[in-house]
Amino acid sequence: MPDRYASSGAVGAPAASARAAVRLSVLLPLPLAGVYDYLAPRGLALQPGDFVVVPLGNRQILGVAWGAATGDVAAARLKPVIERLPAPPMREELRRLVDWVASYTLAPAGAVLRMAISVPDALEPARTLVGYALSERGRAALAASAESLTPARRRVLEVLVEGPPAPAADLARRAGCGAGVVRGLATLGLVEPLDLPSRPLPPSPDWRRPGPSLSAAQRAAADDLVAKVAQGGFSVTVLDGVTGSGKTEIYFAAIAAALARGKQVLVLLPEIALSAQFLSRFCDRFGALPAQWHSDLGHAERRATWRGVAEGRVTVVAGARSALFLPFADLGLIVVDEEHDASFKQEDGVIYHARDMAVVRASLAKLPIMLSSATPSLETTINVEQQRYRRIHLPARHGAAQLPDIRVIDMRRARPERQRFLAPPVVAALAETLAAGEQAMLFLNRRGYAPLTLCRGCGFRLQCPNCTAWLVEHRFHGRLQCHHCGHGEPLPPLCPNCGEAASFAACGPGVERLAEEMAARFPAARVAVMASDTLIGPHAAAALVESVEKHEIDVLIGTQVVAKGHHFPMLTLVGVVDADLGLSGGDLRAAERTYQLLHQVAGRAGRAERPGIVYLQTYMPEHPVMRALIADDRDRFLAAEAEARRAYGWPPFGRLAALIISGTDDESADLAARAFARAQPHMPGIEVLGPAPAPLAVLRGRHRRRFLLKTKRNVHIQAVLREWLAKVKVPGSVRVQVDVDPYSFL
Repeated sequence: MPDRYASSGAVGAPAASARAAVRLSVLLPLPLAGVYDYLAPRGLALQPGDFVVVPLGNRQILGVAWGAATGDVAAARLKPVIERLPAPPMREELRRLVDWVASYTLAPAGAVLRMAISVPDALEPARTLVGYALSERGRAALAASAESLTPARRRVLEVLVEGPPAPAADLARRAGCGAGVVRGLATLGLVEPLDLPSRPLPPSPDWRRPGPSLSAAQRAAADDLVAKVAQGGFSVTVLDGVTGSGKTEIYFAAIAAALARGKQVLVLLPEIALSAQFLSRFCDRFGALPAQWHSDLGHAERRATWRGVAEGRVTVVAGARSALFLPFADLGLIVVDEEHDASFKQEDGVIYHARDMAVVRASLAKLPIMLSSATPSLETTINVEQQRYRRIHLPARHGAAQLPDIRVIDMRRARPERQRFLAPPVVAALAETLAAGEQAMLFLNRRGYAPLTLCRGCGFRLQCPNCTAWLVEHRFHGRLQCHHCGHGEPLPPLCPNCGEAASFAACGPGVERLAEEMAARFPAARVAVMASDTLIGPHAAAALVESVEKHEIDVLIGTQVVAKGHHFPMLTLVGVVDADLGLSGGDLRAAERTYQLLHQVAGRAGRAERPGIVYLQTYMPEHPVMRALIADDRDRFLAAEAEARRAYGWPPFGRLAALIISGTDDESADLAARAFARAQPHMPGIEVLGPAPAPLAVLRGRHRRRFLLKTKRNVHIQAVLREWLAKVKVPGSVRVQVDVDPYSFL
């Protein structure tokens, strides 16, 4: 919170007369149990949804008027609201969403509210920016090469000669110096301050621009979605089309229809920072970019977008899962692209699934939502079968493009050379592809150079000091990295266990090691690596995608980020280096996730006129996932997966919730776990598994124990959890995290 909402000192005393004020409840963006009651003086005329400043202890804190008072505290003991902030009130549907998410996830409502007030200073009117212009004195000093001009000062003045007045931070960035240099020039009178207009919003998308020519199947699908928008009201439509079928252009038609009706649109993407092609296609279609919402944005842009959304001036937002909690003034359509993607699950803080909560928001606001995917999740598929959702199916690619030919390489027979990881058929296919002037992609869902580094002399493995995880070598950066807590360190010159020098060996491949192999095999090929740790922000991702589109790269090597929506017309070969990687680990969704990921990766090949081919390197060619991919029989695979889960009562045919107990040491975690074990529920339709050490038994320095609560579908799992949690008093050093509908079992 900004300082003005957390200031210390004397705050308002109780009202002189309780009869002169109205009682109301206020929800605070803090992890507290519920609302707090305050008095609203008659002159303030507060309504539910108003943003207010209230006293809490010796602080002033931001909150939202939530409704009538709920407690029985005497009015004389209540403190008055200090002020109402000049911002559009939070709409009822968003307040209801906050309550719904809190109730479903068992998170404090204030913690959910904090996600909806993620830019608190956007509640104030935009402040006038202070900029700096070149003064006559500064112009003369620059012309005379005055001695007072250091190189940094000279660069700032030269920037102002060439461009308009700008804030100190912008001038400093362009001149390659600190903002203090600019302020120093102002003190000398070489630049002069002046007021600049507040940051303008970018132009709005134009729904009147004509879209591309659609095939008959695409036009029918687009007309169906447009009709849903025109009809209004709550509906869920699953846009189920193979990769390359034109799903994006189809839901663009629905976006245009919503904008034509004066409505706002939210598009949720699994990783907005890596969606350069989506943004480019949107701009081509609507003549302007959508507003973006993700963690890489600067504060000023987040502030302007949040306020613009609340005031209805921002019409389309494309964002990551947190965009779901933006304060839309008149939301008319939600689109969830790649609805199956696990990135929509928030694993820290308030644990929720953005796809599912987006459906809830659409229901509360009575508006249509569209879920788009080439590989819909099993949960979505079952909802279609049970007629909760409606499906539009696109079984063919657009235009002349055909689905790629998928082939399995049995690694037990086609073994790579020693210390190499590409099977001979893949090497041969790469040679043919490069000779034909086409592009290839190698997929391995493992970052870094090698997943494990050990000493050749004694077998010692380099492990993270904070987690039960091996350190991963990142040779490009010359460091070892933990992918769970972020700990990094250089490769030690001596083995810490036996003291032998230069004894460490890399075991297994990561994408960096594949790049090394490609450089050795095909030295003339232009190779690039695309992984989350090699892309520093959305601009780097956009630049890499553009390089592939311009055919400045011959072979793209990447992790799962390469699977998400990219369209490269010259890419005809995809090699999956370890197709079995996601099938181990005991995750109930392992087969489904692996199928989805490999299907999406395969879909990058042959998306234009040139045919595509996909090689899957596997030690389990008989696995149902591999068979389904070869036969292109997704529906049979999903039917078998559904039957297996139904037989054992796993989701979506049963309910799951995880309790993760963590302490600063083994003893505190075990004591708390035993207390929860003694208090566990015993009733029909409920099974408790655990406690057991989590697969990541230590994470970020905390020792972890897990329970898994499994219930039948008709059991109110939140009520069971609340009763269970209420029976155990947890010491302050122990944390209890609840994950309803878990996706991760680490």
